[in-house]
Amino acid sequence: MQEFWQWAGNFWWLIFPIMGMAGGAAKAWEQGAKRRHERRLETLRLKGELKAAEFAARGQIAPSKRSREIASDAQVSPDQLLERLFAEHDEITARWLDYELDVAKLIAFPAMSDGRQPLTAAFLRAKKTADALRPASADTKVSEQRVSEYLDAVGNYAVAFEIAEKDARRLRDSSFSEAERKRLDRAQKLLKVAIDESATQAERNVAYKRVREELEGLILLSDDAVTVLEKQVAREITAGPTPVPQPEPVAERAPEPEPMRQPKRDAS
Repeated sequence: MQEFWQWAGNFWWLIFPIMGMAGGAAKAWEQGAKRRHERRLETLRLKGELKAAEFAARGQIAPSKRSREIASDAQVSPDQLLERLFAEHDEITARWLDYELDVAKLIAFPAMSDGRQPLTAAFLRAKKTADALRPASADTKVSEQRVSEYLDAVGNYAVAFEIAEKDARRLRDSSFSEAERKRLDRAQKLLKVAIDESATQAERNVAYKRVREELEGLILLSDDAVTVLEKQVAREITAGPTPVPQPEPVAERAPEPEPMRQPKRDAS
């Protein structure tokens, strides 16, 4: 023990870097705990919202007017119920595709295409469940239990999309570094040139190539999004003003025939 204190007395100055390292480790642990706590809160909030959607599907609480109408109409037939659920299902999918296929929106709200985001991942799981439970058509004979499950799935799908969209609009590009945000900003500006009908085809092609370079490693564009963008880049430049048609020339009138001369009579 005496040897330890003798060693400590000779190297007392080590206490300062050790304290600094300990402080840094404590700060990192605190930040990690804070992030874990925030993720738990988000998960609990999502579970609560999804549970509310389940109650809404049973006619108790309504997250949206359409879901309330679907669940509470006791007079609706099974075929009509499925048709309404199909319409709700398709509307949510269309709203999601509006982000998925629009590169400008993907750049502005990248979290909507990032499956690593917890709320986006929850939405994609809800979409997968709703798609799997969807009957082939309204005429398909399905059990009441299957219809009930599909009703719940569509309700979960709607709520999960609302939450994911709200979170993506809140986050925007905050999860990227300063350098990455500058790349996203350049990509957004170049995209405007790439789809500008007044630009030349060469200008659009160069801008499109640079957009892909700026987004490389930041945002993964789906094949469908790339196809849509390439069609926008390759479309023909707007033509100039349509020439005014010239009036057709008026046909010349044929000359009228001269009157026949009467023969002179001899006077007698």
